[in-house]
Amino acid sequence: MKGILLSLSLVALFALCAQSDIPVQPDFQDDKIIGKWYSIAVASNSNWFKSYKHLMNMSATVITQNADGNLEGVYTYPNSNRCQKNTMIYFKTDQPGRFYAIMKRTDDLPILLAPIYIFWAGSVQEIDVRFVETNYEEYAMMAMRNTEDMNVYTVVTLFGRDKELRPEVLTKFRNFCLQGFGEDNILILPQTDQCMTEA
Repeated sequence: MKGILLSLSLVALFALCAQSDIPVQPDFQDDKIIGKWYSIAVASNSNWFKSYKHLMNMSATVITQNADGNLEGVYTYPNSNRCQKNTMIYFKTDQPGRFYAIMKRTDDLPILLAPIYIFWAGSVQEIDVRFVETNYEEYAMMAMRNTEDMNVYTVVTLFGRDKELRPEVLTKFRNFCLQGFGEDNILILPQTDQCMTEA
């Protein structure tokens, strides 16, 4: 039953991504999304994604809640021979599960090597973020949308509490993406141990 519901929600997500709106997890609970996540898979229509996806690996993300009640994600990922960290602040909106996010660069290295940072940006950029679906204990799917130079870019990322998710979840994610993104727009991220314990 879980598999059927996940499959239907993925189909619905793509249809809405391709049109005007992206759904949000009903009754989203901020406190349950807090903790450590691993990026498992990503899909995007960004041109930068196609150019740099061969350099991407799994990243580790720690989500906390700050004093203002907003969420903060610290992303740790391999970049060349070192671990890079970047921060994204998720500011609440009137709709639970929907945020506007500001990404903060910690240095001048390309941010494209992290699965969550597929949009090329300067030091700060505002992005529409929605937690589309999560069971909080196993996986979370996040959709991000940004408009830049009159182009709308969408990124869908699948996160897991562990480095591996059930094969059927990955298959459903991939099948969903193929309905709207081409094969070149989808990446099951290579696993790595590098930088994962630094998160």
